[in-house]
Amino acid sequence: MNCKLISVPVEQGQPVPGCALGPEALKGAGLAAALRDLGHEVVDLGPVPGPQPRCVPDHPNHLKFLPEISAWIEATAAVAYEAGADGFPIFLGGDHSISAGSVSGLARRAAEQGRPLFVLWMDAHSDFHTLDTTTSGNLHGVPLAYLCGLPGFENYFPPLPAPLAPERVCILGLRSVDKAEREALAGSPVRAYDMSAIDRKGIGPLLESFLDEVRAANGLLHVSFDVDFLDPPLAPGVGTPVQGGATFREAHLAMEMLHESGLVTSLDVVELNPTLDERGRTAGLAIELVGSLLGKTITGRRRAA
Repeated sequence: MNCKLISVPVEQGQPVPGCALGPEALKGAGLAAALRDLGHEVVDLGPVPGPQPRCVPDHPNHLKFLPEISAWIEATAAVAYEAGADGFPIFLGGDHSISAGSVSGLARRAAEQGRPLFVLWMDAHSDFHTLDTTTSGNLHGVPLAYLCGLPGFENYFPPLPAPLAPERVCILGLRSVDKAEREALAGSPVRAYDMSAIDRKGIGPLLESFLDEVRAANGLLHVSFDVDFLDPPLAPGVGTPVQGGATFREAHLAMEMLHESGLVTSLDVVELNPTLDERGRTAGLAIELVGSLLGKTITGRRRAA
């Protein structure tokens, strides 16, 4: 497989400095070498060029860095569209606002190919605020609502050429959802599994039911992996940790199942903040999990992707 590494070093979408260093931390910890050891080709396409802020109207909700984040979304979407023509794009963040761009560009490419795009959102947070409902003003909390075509983004974020069908979205690992997001999710066909659902039913059955739907629709599957999906003692290098996240084995099982499905066509790895990490533990674990997604197993035997 031809893995394309694309850095998106943006951190203005969240309040804690440092996650703009995430792409270089992942590369420095050996991401490319780990993928080559699995037999993949790796090309580093470098960072998305830093754009000039977009000209957008003032918003009454005191949104932070709105012109800058809007510009990053537009620039990332253009790069994602081109990268999605072939190979396996891996977008390295940066905060989770980058996924508003990566998924938008990939959805446009999928629509032109006549195939449905599904998204697995692995995250402690639902990121389902609109520009009107966010109380923090931090725009890493809005990308999934934007991608699903919720109202209120017009004239502020770039127009969506191909909005996601909400019924093709699965959020896995939820632990922190605000009231407005709960209400929006309750009225949406987005599948949202919190850690209680994982405790009760197991991560395997929940994920398998979603993969069955992707398979039945001959869909493309994008995985958006926020490092705070993991339990903070495992992965301390994040700016918005929430206790009670996925365990080491739950995370690896999910990635192994995703690999075995043969359905995944692109990936985000976001919210790694190396300034908060402990001797590179979080970066190293993220690389291990990406390896599992792309074929690494304990025995060394792997099914071809």
